[in-house]
Amino acid sequence: MNFGIIGAGIVGTAIAIRLEQAGHRLVGVHTRSEDSYDRFCRYLHWEKRTIEEWIVETDVLFITTQDGIIRSAAEELSRRKLFRPGQIWIHCSGSMSSRALQVDQSLPIKYLSLHPLQAFAGIDQAVELLRGTHFGIEGDAEDVGLEIVSQLGGIPHRLDPEKKPLYHAGAVIASNYLVTLADLAVRLFEQAGIAKEEALESLLPLMKGALQNLGQVGLPQALTGPIARGDVEVLQSHLEQMPVKIESVYRSLGLYTLEIGQAKKEMNGGEYPKDVWAELNRLLK
Repeated sequence: MNFGIIGAGIVGTAIAIRLEQAGHRLVGVHTRSEDSYDRFCRYLHWEKRTIEEWIVETDVLFITTQDGIIRSAAEELSRRKLFRPGQIWIHCSGSMSSRALQVDQSLPIKYLSLHPLQAFAGIDQAVELLRGTHFGIEGDAEDVGLEIVSQLGGIPHRLDPEKKPLYHAGAVIASNYLVTLADLAVRLFEQAGIAKEEALESLLPLMKGALQNLGQVGLPQALTGPIARGDVEVLQSHLEQMPVKIESVYRSLGLYTLEIGQAKKEMNGGEYPKDVWAELNRLLK
């Protein structure tokens, strides 16, 4: 496979390295940033060629720019007729459908999205993490996408393109909102007298333990704590001292956690006592 890259950021560079290692041929790279181009060339030695020179050699074109530039990049390629019939254009956005690349329905192009479900801090880390990373796939050439992900060492999952924003929202909750939850917990620890730096340091092992439990026993069995136990008095004590700004978040998360707690009890052949169930719902609502 001959492939090209538009956008030599962390993801684009890591994908290029992995595909070259898998025996595919990089025919060109295009980026507006000289710094990112120079960084790319430190990983893959490359004789600079213009996009007009290499685009016709490309079987698969990765457009790994920032999300806000993906469609304008496709529009520019279409306007300048920089394509070859039968090419596959691929973007790596988690929130946008592969259809974002289809700016002209008359173009003889197939469109695909391959989203790595991972946060990459740098190129070296990304190259290592691609192996074992889960990918969301949707578009015209899913079979090609499955093969590419396999050769990257990833784990593919087919997506419904119409529901892709929900997939991305799930990823945001699991990754970005985890940071938000850590911040809320640190604030509560601070009010209890623990310095901010010490608070995060002491919470991280607890959070890692919860993640390990999720990996070992899954949902809903990984749930622990007062809601899982049905401990009304503990929950009441939390709410009596909870800062107003955090209270609404705590209650909303608690109500959802109560559903998980009920699922866990049912899985284990039990249920909340009716009075406990009613009191937990009253407190959290």
